[in-house]
Amino acid sequence: MARRRRGLPVNGIVLLDKPKGLSSNHALQRVRRLFDAQKAGHTGTLDPMATGLLPICLGEATKFSAHLLEADKVYRTRVELGVITDTGDAEGTAIERHDVPELAAQDIETVLTRFRGEINQVPPMYSALKHQGKKLYELAREGKQVERAARRVSVYDARLLSFEGTAFELEVSCSKGTYIRTLAEDIGKALGCGGHISQLRRLKTGPFDGDAMWTLEALEALADQTAREAELMPVDVLVDHLPSLVVDESGYGRLAHGQSARLAIGDALPPEALARLYYAEAFIGLGVVKGAQEVAPKRLLSTVAIS
Repeated sequence: MARRRRGLPVNGIVLLDKPKGLSSNHALQRVRRLFDAQKAGHTGTLDPMATGLLPICLGEATKFSAHLLEADKVYRTRVELGVITDTGDAEGTAIERHDVPELAAQDIETVLTRFRGEINQVPPMYSALKHQGKKLYELAREGKQVERAARRVSVYDARLLSFEGTAFELEVSCSKGTYIRTLAEDIGKALGCGGHISQLRRLKTGPFDGDAMWTLEALEALADQTAREAELMPVDVLVDHLPSLVVDESGYGRLAHGQSARLAIGDALPPEALARLYYAEAFIGLGVVKGAQEVAPKRLLSTVAIS
């Protein structure tokens, strides 16, 4: 029996413009197949109805994707007033309808002030959070409701882009764990008529914005594997916010054996600080500072071979 082909050791990041109607996992698998990559992962789920920035990590980049899960996000959304759905978005079933009062843009602006800064937010039932080992959206599809504790999240800004009487558009800058659907529902409730989102697009996550996004069609149109790999962002952009340290050949060898190494170049950092490590101008992984000019391996690329 022929062995199953495992794919290629492709390493890097592609910023995908996820299309509407495709789950984040399906989008991930489409990209993985296009690059014929052995491993792939993404850095934060977008709902099927949502579009926009979905960083896809290939190969060694998956080792560092968790650093982007903690990142702040920016979204653009459209909120439809007067209708509350069971999912908080246009794909759900309407469960309440209310008359929309006569509102002006200033009324929206006034309410938005209550939702800027640190706020408490109850996660929606239609979310991937788990209750007793089962995802909330699975329970919701069974018609079940469970108590969810409010979470503290930060809305750095909620900027009104347009207002049309019964609908408005917002650009929201927020911390990880913020649910835009819930934010829209809470704003609608504060306006006295409820609401849900009909559009959602992620514009930014951490250091990445939409300027370098690729559509699936554009990736498919590239000539070949070489052309696609040439467009990948390097692995260390995921941890670019961390300070960098450089080791020499001796230090590289010690790190490869799981031992602490002396630094060749690097500013003095406090003990237990996490840092990017480089050898011969190449990124080799992350290390933890253990003392003056000494670093221990934290997470290294598999290419850091023991010689």
